[in-house]
Amino acid sequence: MPKPIVAIVGRPNVGKSTLFNRIVQGRVAIVEDEPGITRDRLYFDAEWNNVEFTLIDTGGLEFKDIDQFTAQIRHQAELAIDEADVILFVVDGRAGVHPTDKEVASVLRRSKKPVILVVNKVETFDASKIPFYDFYELGLGEPIPVSAAEGLNTGDLLDKVVELLPKVEEDEYHPDTVKIAVIGRPNVGKSTLVNAILGEERVIVSDIPGTTRDAIDTHIERDGKHYILIDTAGMRRRKKIELAAERYSVIRSLRAVDRSDVVLMVIDATEGVTEQDKRIAGYAEEKGKAIIIVINKWDLIEKDDKTMLRYNEDIREELGFIQYAPTIYISALTKKRVNKILELVDFVAEKHNFRLATSSLNKLVREAVQQNPPPSDKGKRLKILYAIQGGVAPPTFILFVNDPGLMHFSYKRYLENFFRSAYGFEGTPIRFILRKREKE
Repeated sequence: MPKPIVAIVGRPNVGKSTLFNRIVQGRVAIVEDEPGITRDRLYFDAEWNNVEFTLIDTGGLEFKDIDQFTAQIRHQAELAIDEADVILFVVDGRAGVHPTDKEVASVLRRSKKPVILVVNKVETFDASKIPFYDFYELGLGEPIPVSAAEGLNTGDLLDKVVELLPKVEEDEYHPDTVKIAVIGRPNVGKSTLVNAILGEERVIVSDIPGTTRDAIDTHIERDGKHYILIDTAGMRRRKKIELAAERYSVIRSLRAVDRSDVVLMVIDATEGVTEQDKRIAGYAEEKGKAIIIVINKWDLIEKDDKTMLRYNEDIREELGFIQYAPTIYISALTKKRVNKILELVDFVAEKHNFRLATSSLNKLVREAVQQNPPPSDKGKRLKILYAIQGGVAPPTFILFVNDPGLMHFSYKRYLENFFRSAYGFEGTPIRFILRKREKE
C-alpha cells in the first residue's frame, strides 16, 4: 500500500534537513555491500505511533536569478505541494519572519493542503526571548516551536502530523491480480509502453514530459490472468524546468512501487542509466519488489552484433545491486517485443512468490556450507543449524545460527548466489533473516 507523503518545505538554512534526520533517526538502514543506494537520499520512510509515512526533504528554495525570485518560489513550492498529503513548512525562529516565508505561505494557503507551520531553532519556549508567535502573521494557524537539532518538541509535532495524515485504504482487486508499476524518469516512454501493452489509447501519450498528472491504474485481463498497470507521471509542467522538478517527480514512482508486485524499470536506450534511475531502482529493491529492466527506444540505436552485449554490461555495472533483474529490449512506439513483457511479468511474479519445502531448503543450505564453509572470526565459526522459509514476495529465509554476529555480508552474498544457481529466483530479491539458536 502507498504510504502517505509528508513534504518538508522552506527556504535554505532553516533546518529542514536537520528536522528530516531527526524524524527518520534510527530507521536509516545503509547496506554496506550495496554502495550508492541510500546516498544523497531525498526521501525516507518514517514511523510515529505505529503510523508509517514517507518523508520528503525538498531542499532549500534557491534561485539563480533575482528577477525570477517570486516565480521560482511559487514553482518549487507547488511541486512539493502537489505530491504531499501533509506539508511541514519550516521557518527560522531566530531570524523571524522573512519575505521568502511570506511568499511560500501565500502559495500554501491557496493549496488547501494540511500545512503545519514549524518554527525551528527554538531552544527556549519563552516567547519573550524568541518571538515565535510573530509567525501567526503568515496565516497558517498556530506555529509549533521545535528544536530539530536538540529534539525539543518534535514529538508533539509528529503527533500533529499523524493526526492530519489520510487513512490508507486497501485496493480492491481480484485476489490473483499482479500489480505492475511502470516507473522511470520523465519522457522515457512509460505511457507509450502502457498503451502498447493495452493495445489501445487508454492513457494520454505525449512527448512532452509531464503529460501524465498522477498514477493511473488500468485493469487488463489476458488468458484468464488479471493485471493492474500503474502508469506514473514524469514531470507535471509542460515547460522545461530545473533539477527540482526531476527530484520531485520521483515521488510518484515511490508511491507506485509501494503498491506494486512487479516493477517495470523503464530506461531510455539513447541516454542509458542515470543517477535517478539508480535511486528509483534502489527503492524498488529495498521494498522487495520483483523488477524487470525495460530498455525502451531500442529502435533508435545503431546496432552491430555486440551492441546488446555492451548495453547489458553497462546496465549490470550501473545497476549492480539488481543483478538478478532480467532485461528486455523494446520499442514501445513500434511495439517491438512489447508482447513479451507480460510473459516476463508472469515469470518473475512466480519467482517472487516461490516457496521452497523445508526439507529441500535445509538440504540446499547443507550443500552450500559443504562447498564453502563459513569463515571463522577469532577462532569462532558461524554454524547454520536450521532454516525455514519465512515468507514470499520476496522469498525470505530464516536461518537459525549459533551467533548472528558471525555472518559476514560476503557470506550472505555467497548464500544468495548459491540459492539463485539452484532455483533461479530471476527478477526477485532474496532476503535472509538470522536468528540465534543454541545447538542442542
